[in-house]
Amino acid sequence: MGPVPEYTLRQLAYLVAVAEAGTVAGAAASLHISPSALSDALAEIDRAFGTPLTVRRRARGVSLTSAGHRVVERARGLLIDARELVDDLRGAPGELVGPLTIGCYPTLAPVVLPPLLHDFGGAHPRVDLQVREATHDQLEGRLESGEVDVAFVYDTLVPGHPRRETLYALPAHVLVSAADPLAAADTVRLEELVDRDLILLDAPPSSAHTLALFATRGLTPHIRHRVTSYEAVRTLVGRGLGYGILVQRVANPASYEGYPVVTKEISPTVEPVGIDVIWSATHEPPERVTALIAFARTIDWGAVGR
Repeated sequence: MGPVPEYTLRQLAYLVAVAEAGTVAGAAASLHISPSALSDALAEIDRAFGTPLTVRRRARGVSLTSAGHRVVERARGLLIDARELVDDLRGAPGELVGPLTIGCYPTLAPVVLPPLLHDFGGAHPRVDLQVREATHDQLEGRLESGEVDVAFVYDTLVPGHPRRETLYALPAHVLVSAADPLAAADTVRLEELVDRDLILLDAPPSSAHTLALFATRGLTPHIRHRVTSYEAVRTLVGRGLGYGILVQRVANPASYEGYPVVTKEISPTVEPVGIDVIWSATHEPPERVTALIAFARTIDWGAVGR
């Protein structure tokens, strides 16, 4: 065995907490220790590494030095490994044990989460599955920090540079009220919609994708309402207040209020949008995460919810 490091895992955890909070007071509160105790720990870890890892400025909180950034990046992986060691010893051989946080784009959640939570969760009852619904911009940095273990997102705007794999792909479709004359059409051209009222799903990357569909054909849609909820789009369309353009498809042919809505394919066919599973490229995932990814590959996602 080589020399024993002069720093401890606890000190590394304190340093990571300070990096994430940006202040000693904020990190101390999250760790349930006093700011003075945390300051002492930071001084000790500086001495252990022989170089300052943080710079403290009264008005601007705490920032990492270049050495501090490097240590924090490596420390996150070490802390994850340390937690995994405990979890491995708590489970029987081959048993998956421990927490697993799934990030999911909100409009994907009704399709993606049920088989993962019910089927994978049922097969591995000692895996503590947690869910965090978040748009792509809200997931930025959370895979690298270990706050989210794996996420399901659209391939048009993947946060950072994670490992990724496409599970399935769907083309966007038009949603109209059953009373709309276009409901009887076989397909719908975007040129037929451009002067009508659009109910825009205004959440990244859905909004940018919808507008890009029109832009590629030299069109600019008339946006009547912007909403951030998938079901709000369906509800307003059901009321006859406009049409929507969505990617995810549901089996229910009615809105929350019970008004019937109709899905129509776009002509000419538009490029499908991929749905990806992503996970951190900065550290190796624990076995329970790789097992969930493998499970996701086995699902016939095109048949889910139908």
